[in-house]
Amino acid sequence: MMQRIYFDYAATTPTDPQVQKAMGPYFFEHFGNPSSVHGFGQDAKKALENSRQVLADFIGAKPDEIIFTSGATESNNHVLLGVADALHSRGNHIIMSAIEHHSIMDTAHQLAKKDFKLTMINVDKDGLINPDDIKKAITDKTILISIMHANNEIGVIEPIAEIGKIAKERNVYFHSDCVQTIGHTPVNVDTLNVDFLSLSAHKFYGPKGVGALYVRKSKRISPFLIGGGQERGRRASTQNVAGIVGLSKAVLLCTEKMMEEAAAQTALRDRIINEVQEKISDCFLNGSFTSRLPNNVNFSFSGVNGESLLMSLDMVGIAASMGAACTSGALEPSYVLRSIGLSDTMAMSSLRITLGRWTIKEHVDIFLKELPPIIERLRVLSGSSRS
Repeated sequence: MMQRIYFDYAATTPTDPQVQKAMGPYFFEHFGNPSSVHGFGQDAKKALENSRQVLADFIGAKPDEIIFTSGATESNNHVLLGVADALHSRGNHIIMSAIEHHSIMDTAHQLAKKDFKLTMINVDKDGLINPDDIKKAITDKTILISIMHANNEIGVIEPIAEIGKIAKERNVYFHSDCVQTIGHTPVNVDTLNVDFLSLSAHKFYGPKGVGALYVRKSKRISPFLIGGGQERGRRASTQNVAGIVGLSKAVLLCTEKMMEEAAAQTALRDRIINEVQEKISDCFLNGSFTSRLPNNVNFSFSGVNGESLLMSLDMVGIAASMGAACTSGALEPSYVLRSIGLSDTMAMSSLRITLGRWTIKEHVDIFLKELPPIIERLRVLSGSSRS
């Protein structure tokens, strides 16, 4: 039987078995509604608040600054729509980067259909934002800056702390989508100077369908879901207690494993980058080499169709991607890759490899053996081979 190798951890991660075990009792034994006053409800509430404390400690926040959500898409929507509503009388200008996730980008464009003004900050060829461009874009009407901590496609880590310092000096709210960094690199809300932070459990070995939004005390934001008093009136809907317990267990495991895993993944990442570039001609690394997530590699191969490459890898048991999972069905070049200067053709020839907790050396060995002949075959088929 062919071995199956998973290289798409940026899209989603397997739920750690220890997380599954921790969640188990909250489906039947401790199933109560945490808003109920009886014992069943109070058992659930205790688990909920313990989980809130665990997450708060992990990111350097206070427990009452954590709002549990269904995931980062909801959290990102909540920040943009909630701040826009709460601060509309003060201003109508929002600043964001040109490589934000669709849950930021599309929400911002919805606001632009009303009377909000957007400024999109471009990145350089390495995918990095120049903080000076943020500083120049701020006006007396700016109410929010939203810049992702690390890009989900090219893995570039942005200078969030420096941007946050600028936002604080200008009295502008600052949000960061930290979906790709939480659980993989150190994240502290005060070090990063953020007022809002989004995360999703399934990106760090927790369950799907649960996430959180950090909201710094004293920052104004309107509720996103209404119709109940849950989450101190900031997010209506009965909490997903089992999922939240799973999120907190995933956080605890990351507290133990994160630094060791990052070191191991960085070594494997660098080996992939170096050997692929040595073995395959006309291969280009997308995004900064130095300011990069430990588990992310993104290449473009001239003369190769990315979709054909993914299918060929899948046929030998290797699962990878071209970029964001939420746009994998789109037959359009990645706007992230176009933002760093790639042509449409090169953007459509991309391959994203992302590593994780269960990636081992042998997986990389197999990938490095299988990839070169696949690239050569696809180039021959397309008529672009030099052989």
